[in-house]
Amino acid sequence: MWDSFVKMQRGLPKLDKILEEIKDLDFDPFDMNTARGLPEGARQLKDVQKKHKEVLRVQTERLKMNTVLIKEKVKIFQLVNRYTDLTMISTVRYRTLVEHELLARGRDHEEWRDKHLRRELEKIQSNQLFKSSFSQGHSLVNKMKRLLHQPKSGSSAAVSGVRGIGKTTMVQKIVYDWATGRIYQNFQFVSGFKFPDLNMICCKINLRNLILDQYPYFGKVLGQLWKNPEQLLFIFDGLDEFKDSIDFTDNRRNTEPHSKCTDPEFQCGVSDVVYSLIQHKLVPGCSVLITSRSTALHLLEKAEISVWAEILGLVGDERKEFFNKFFEDQSVASAIFKHVEENEILYTMCYNPSYCWILSLSLGPFFTQFETKQQQVPKTITQLYSYYIYNIPKNHGREIEDPRNVLRNLGEMAIKGVSEKKIVFRNGDLIQYNLQPFQFLSGFLMELLETDDSLRRDSRNCRCWRIRDNKVQGWMNTAGQGCCLACCVHPAQHLVVSDSLCSVVYTFPHLTIQEFVAAQAQFLTPDPGKIRKFFHEAHSKDDGRFEIFLRFVAGLSSSQAAWPLEEFLGPFLHEVTCEVIDWVKEMVGKQIGKTMRDASKRNLLNTLHYLFESQNRALARITVGSVETFKFSGLRLTPIDCVVLSHVIELCDSVKQIDLESCLIQCEGLQRLVSVLHRCQELSLQKNNLGDSGIELLSATLRNTACKIQRLRLDNNGLTASCAENLAFTLTANQSLALLNLHENQLGDLGVKLLSKAMTNPNCKLQSLGLSNNALTDSCAKDLASALTINQSLTDLQLRPNNLGDTGLKLLSEVLRNPNCKIQKIE
Repeated sequence: MWDSFVKMQRGLPKLDKILEEIKDLDFDPFDMNTARGLPEGARQLKDVQKKHKEVLRVQTERLKMNTVLIKEKVKIFQLVNRYTDLTMISTVRYRTLVEHELLARGRDHEEWRDKHLRRELEKIQSNQLFKSSFSQGHSLVNKMKRLLHQPKSGSSAAVSGVRGIGKTTMVQKIVYDWATGRIYQNFQFVSGFKFPDLNMICCKINLRNLILDQYPYFGKVLGQLWKNPEQLLFIFDGLDEFKDSIDFTDNRRNTEPHSKCTDPEFQCGVSDVVYSLIQHKLVPGCSVLITSRSTALHLLEKAEISVWAEILGLVGDERKEFFNKFFEDQSVASAIFKHVEENEILYTMCYNPSYCWILSLSLGPFFTQFETKQQQVPKTITQLYSYYIYNIPKNHGREIEDPRNVLRNLGEMAIKGVSEKKIVFRNGDLIQYNLQPFQFLSGFLMELLETDDSLRRDSRNCRCWRIRDNKVQGWMNTAGQGCCLACCVHPAQHLVVSDSLCSVVYTFPHLTIQEFVAAQAQFLTPDPGKIRKFFHEAHSKDDGRFEIFLRFVAGLSSSQAAWPLEEFLGPFLHEVTCEVIDWVKEMVGKQIGKTMRDASKRNLLNTLHYLFESQNRALARITVGSVETFKFSGLRLTPIDCVVLSHVIELCDSVKQIDLESCLIQCEGLQRLVSVLHRCQELSLQKNNLGDSGIELLSATLRNTACKIQRLRLDNNGLTASCAENLAFTLTANQSLALLNLHENQLGDLGVKLLSKAMTNPNCKLQSLGLSNNALTDSCAKDLASALTINQSLTDLQLRPNNLGDTGLKLLSEVLRNPNCKIQKIE
């Protein structure tokens, strides 16, 4: 039967649509042993697809994981055994603010949970990226249109996320699942490309050769593939790493001959090929998946993207699952996760799989060696990275000659990279800093030889070659074209394969490791005379490039963070440590009180991070002990920021005011602050999306017998009647609270009835209550009026605007004439 359908489908458009819908359901009629009845071309296509799936399966079935062990630098696991699903949402947030990705918002998970429960955001699985229901335009009419009429032009999907969040591994899992028949079986062929690989192409190319470079066995079937573009999926991973710019607003690409790429055989730049595929000008009807860090998403703003998605990373139990899969010994996994969970700083990092990897490598030895003392387990980020670096020479297995000089040189190269926003280094960089790519260095730098090795040349027809997995592969014919620089060397030879031509590149396993190595080098410098000037210059940069570097510098002034490194590097220069402490003291002194502008608030917050990382309580008491006011209104605070702020407030003698209005701390941030908030007299928490669960946390603080809070502002926090009982109980238990503002919430009549009952309690000392815009009606007026005749402290009541109606206003007017009512001002 399928044989007949296949033969008839070309002449019957409706039948063609039916077969396509069947394949959309991940059912492939071509897998029903029908190859014998197909024409020669179709059988050939089927054979190539079978081979292609097998090739991709082999390429993607294993997951490589770097370690700090020199003898076993890379561990290899089965992908299905190690892969942890990531939370991905069907939306995208452009990160227009310059911020370091270690500070990326842990609160995003809390925000996602809230919005997901309210059905404002949808969670999207990796096998749903080309589902029409997630396409742009979310109205019911548009969704129905897409369900009934799939777009003829194919679709493009963009997945974003911060560095290390798991984009590349997710792509690997998608390709593996397709190759093994689990997902996207409506696509007959999937082709994947990494932008770092595309960066190696220095001459013109066409789509045909781009595919044949990766999959040379496609040679005889490409013509057939172009005829069925809806069966093709192209994946481009790592747009942010692409050296060329792709301007989707540039109309010249549509008019200029050298850029107008609409034919798979047309020679043009790599960026033109990518642009034309995404815009459906090249092989129209195909589908494209592109990944990028969030900071580069603006490049796609004008692109023809149908589905946007963002990876939030590991949420909830997914974090625990990562550690369970990382460690074979589940008791070790449980112990490490418990330690991380109890440490606010470390736990906040766990949304990102890369940070989980660093945590696992750094903390593992503490929980696998019996003699280790638990009090030595790192608790700050600097301490954590210090042990990460410490474990590299510890596991090296042989004596290292002059490690202090090697690490100093490596750090100088790293700081140059931080200064220039450079994360990829070449042999020339190593030579410049007197480094040799020997075994010890490989513990710090990842060699990208297996993916970004070199270009070679056959001089007879100027044919470029690439070395991949130590095998020479043909790349593309560039006769008559401009060639890459590597093709201009030794023209007399038939094939140049000398290692001297290798364009090996190096990178630190993570940007934060590069920044840490740069920081520790400051304590090894033979000439510390100008170090204070350098710190000032670094701190003055307003683009955040030195932000984490300086935190590491401050942290390494602590003996607890420094001693693991000093064990194999020798003692840090005492002069540098003193300079760092004096610099931190100077910076805090300059920033305290300067919080009128957002930039000043950010600078103050950074200096408080320096104090926290230094773990120098004496220094903190000297610098912030007498501070009475903390104003960060309008500045987004991460959960890590909240931990730092909590640490500082705890060291203050007395605190009069904490202003966190519009800081978007949410419940997760509040949880990290709640232990110290009772120490202040005036607390402003407006517009923080605390929700009812946040009030539950805050109520415990307000009921603390040591609570000094007199004025509390909770306006616009998404509060409902569900939190009113906690608030009511607080009013009867707290003896200091005089002002409570609850404007712009949704307490409703039920919530106000509960508050009114609490105000009749003689223990309630509230003097001012703000209930403006809380969806109140005349149903609560009677309870409120009754409370006003009994309460002897309340003098100020704000109720406008609400819908109390004539009946409600009449009740309140009558009570105001009652001599027992103490209200002096009502709105």
